[in-house]
Amino acid sequence: MSVVLSTAELSAADRTERWHEAVSRTFVPLNVKILEEDPSPGRIVTHHLGATQISDVQAGSQEVTRSKRLANMTGNVVFLGFALAGAPGLSAPASLVSMVSFLVGALAGGRLGTRFAAHRGRLLTTTAALQAVLVAGAVGALALAHGEVTSPARYTLIVLLGVAMGMQNAVARRLGVPDLTTTVLTLTLTGLAADSSPAGGPAPRPGRRILSVLAMFVGALAGALLLGHAELLHILVLVLLLLIVTSVAAYRLSASAPAWTRPSG
Repeated sequence: MSVVLSTAELSAADRTERWHEAVSRTFVPLNVKILEEDPSPGRIVTHHLGATQISDVQAGSQEVTRSKRLANMTGNVVFLGFALAGAPGLSAPASLVSMVSFLVGALAGGRLGTRFAAHRGRLLTTTAALQAVLVAGAVGALALAHGEVTSPARYTLIVLLGVAMGMQNAVARRLGVPDLTTTVLTLTLTGLAADSSPAGGPAPRPGRRILSVLAMFVGALAGALLLGHAELLHILVLVLLLLIVTSVAAYRLSASAPAWTRPSG
């Protein structure tokens, strides 16, 4: 089955908005900036082969950036495709290295989950400690580059932080705390509304769901403020300190608490 989205029959004034909708509908929510005064016609032909989607994109000069609604590895998969197609401002090697690093981290997280399956506290403690080591490596690499994200420093950061993020996501799955995810809150928000009393649902764990959303919001707000007013090196040092505190706290709290040795309900 093939799906064709085209702006050829539209006026130049209407092409930009329709093209943005077509790109976001085909892939994921993206921001598209047309770099031509008179937008050229665009065309996307999508073929579905089972669960696999293959899209052929033909368009004029444009700049495609990640939407703020997209905050996970999906973006790197999409941007790798754009980069291979020759889209400006995107790096295929960087996206590929990021994905591979994330997968390596997820594999390591899965191994940790198997090794510490009987004690969730030790799993969290060990994972946070290993993440601290990876972030410390990133801090060292950036410090050696005098705070400048040069090409060697850039790929070092991508690898170390990609592995840390993959490990975090895998371990979060193994910890299995309902409604507490690390990157995507779609299901949590859906459950908060769909399972609520006004919707006729049992409204399970509303406090935990709201706390999860607020924690993600506060983290995103703090991160945005830091990026706008602090050096990257200082931000990484702060992340390192938070991971150390998390690891120590998990170790102390789970040392003699039997609740950490059974799945969370």
